[in-house]
Amino acid sequence: MAPQRNAGTDAETEFPEYAGHYHLESCLGSGGMGVVHLARSTSGMKLAVKVVHAEFARDPEFRGRFRQEVAAARRVSGAFTAPVVDADPEADRPWMATLYIPGPTLSEHVKRSGPMAPEQLRRLMAGLAEALRDIHRVGVVHRDLKPGNVLLAEDGPKVIDFGISRPKDSELRTETGKLIGTPPFMAPEQFRRPREVGPAADIFALGSVMVHAATGRGPFDSDSPYVVAYQVVHDEPDLTGVPVGLASLVRRCLAKEPADRPTPDELMRELRSVAASYDTQAFIPAQRTVADGRTDGGAPAPESAPVPGGAARRPVGRLGRRRWVTLVAAVLGLVLVGGLAAVWGAGRNDQAPRRGDAPALTAASGGWTARPAVGGAGMPQCSYGAGKLLCARPGVVFALSLADGRLLWRHATGTRATSGPPVVSGGLVQPYTDGGSRLAGLDPDTGEEVWRRGLPAGTTVRYAGDTALLVDAGGTVTGVDGATGRTRWHGPVPGQGMPFFDAFPGDSSAYATRTSADGTHTRVTAVDPVTGRVRWDVRLRGWLKPVAAGADGSVFFLAFDSAYGAREVVRHTPATGATRRVALPAVLDGAHATVRGNVVYVLATGGSLDAVDVAAGRRLWHLETSVSRGSLPVARDERVYLTAGDGRLLAVDAGKGRLVGQTPARLGADSARVMSTPPAPVPVGARVCATAPDGTVFAVDGRAPGAW
Repeated sequence: MAPQRNAGTDAETEFPEYAGHYHLESCLGSGGMGVVHLARSTSGMKLAVKVVHAEFARDPEFRGRFRQEVAAARRVSGAFTAPVVDADPEADRPWMATLYIPGPTLSEHVKRSGPMAPEQLRRLMAGLAEALRDIHRVGVVHRDLKPGNVLLAEDGPKVIDFGISRPKDSELRTETGKLIGTPPFMAPEQFRRPREVGPAADIFALGSVMVHAATGRGPFDSDSPYVVAYQVVHDEPDLTGVPVGLASLVRRCLAKEPADRPTPDELMRELRSVAASYDTQAFIPAQRTVADGRTDGGAPAPESAPVPGGAARRPVGRLGRRRWVTLVAAVLGLVLVGGLAAVWGAGRNDQAPRRGDAPALTAASGGWTARPAVGGAGMPQCSYGAGKLLCARPGVVFALSLADGRLLWRHATGTRATSGPPVVSGGLVQPYTDGGSRLAGLDPDTGEEVWRRGLPAGTTVRYAGDTALLVDAGGTVTGVDGATGRTRWHGPVPGQGMPFFDAFPGDSSAYATRTSADGTHTRVTAVDPVTGRVRWDVRLRGWLKPVAAGADGSVFFLAFDSAYGAREVVRHTPATGATRRVALPAVLDGAHATVRGNVVYVLATGGSLDAVDVAAGRRLWHLETSVSRGSLPVARDERVYLTAGDGRLLAVDAGKGRLVGQTPARLGADSARVMSTPPAPVPVGARVCATAPDGTVFAVDGRAPGAW
């Protein structure tokens, strides 16, 4: 059997035959970072092997996060977790093997069998308290305890999946990747003070897990993650259905302040007194079976947990009118929206795009609002090119009139792999389908295909000017002419192995970066995208990510620590070999940046926006924007623009660091599918265009942000 490669994130996607020396037999599940396989060692021992998706293996952020997951899982391996047997976080496809544990997850058990009996609940709570005691003893905070991360084994519950866990005694800070937690099981401080999250957050999650096990729902329930987040921080938990003997303990676990929650040891002491009123028979869950009759279960598990379809939900309507006004104001600056697309899972099936439909248009404040009926779900991702606003949603790319938002054409891409807005390369529109099965060039006036090219499984795509750079699963690069779809060059990039490219508008180079395994240095190679020729190659200190190219040929970087917290702004000038570094006043978690002249504007998780003058070597100003997870900032003229996950567009005075305008939130029915990083706004002439979770694309007058 020939080895296969994973090309996407679906559970049904083909998978490799081996991970290290372990033979992968079947798929147990799929999550945001990878696929979990049932595997066997050479001696026949059953294992659960998690293999990172090919498209993420090339991303330094995801690879760094996986290293942390392996380190945390090894640190806590014991009686209450799935012991780590082997791992290779530096492999082309990083993987981790843990002992296979038969048994369903708590989420699966509740969905299949309904709420647990009181004696089962007591044993579950005691087992989880013991697990958290051992996890916290070695200095780790799990941060994502939920029903999908609890395995019900014969000898008691096992806590699995340390993908976003953190050592509490290190400098690691908040996560920036696609998953930062699951709102119904997150503690208030994870929304309010993410840097201060400690062991008590896991106790809060334990309380929420117990409510789910007892009732089939959470203590804070809503179809919207924004409402859930508000309830977690402000409302009392709904404990209806929790047995009286456990309700008081669960309520203490769900205290708003971390200091008011019991420790695992305190929980175990109190549970011993509760035990007398319950049957002490061990709970042994029935094993589920897979198609070939074998028992299924294991660890790690997928990152998302199903919600029981028949679970009772607390009616959102019980919030009064005044509370709703407060809610709208509060959640805008509250919710950490990173990873919610992974956490809040499945969306609607796309309808086949049709040409000729008129958009729903609304004129407002000299701009327009359009809701094109184009299918797909989530926030459209847009760019400007060929005189049009070009947008994409999963499965479809479409063009709008910049003047009034009219739908000009739409084109089905044949894949749900949409990793960015369309670009214009070689005069043709190119749907940005990184990890998809084909590349295509579309006529910008009609949306008709001019050429099409198939892509090998696992290929990543980056655009640099009129060239598409295709990186296959082996690290070989193919430069493709955007005008014709023909190959311009083919070969490796010296010293890069598996190159990860960045390119910037108006710049003639593509930059391949490779950070050392210990994060101490980054090799940067500037490549001519048309010929593949290396223009320059340099090794710079630290873990660097390119963020912009200057007019003089300089390249700007952010320097990150091991937890992907930005520590410095770096400018390297190849012509002179000079490198200038400006330390940030504080470590900025989840940072991304834009550049105007010599000023770098850095937006971090939590909404802090900093302007750093690299030439002067100092920060010019600092602003708290209230945007928990914002888009890439865009600097144009005297403004810095950014989009919030709730659909707000914000304008900041680039010179003074003052907020000068923002649009209303536009949540809509799709608010549960908030993207981890919202699409960046698109300034064009006097207009600024942006998108929102309700599916709208809108334009406002950039000259009068105070009127938005």
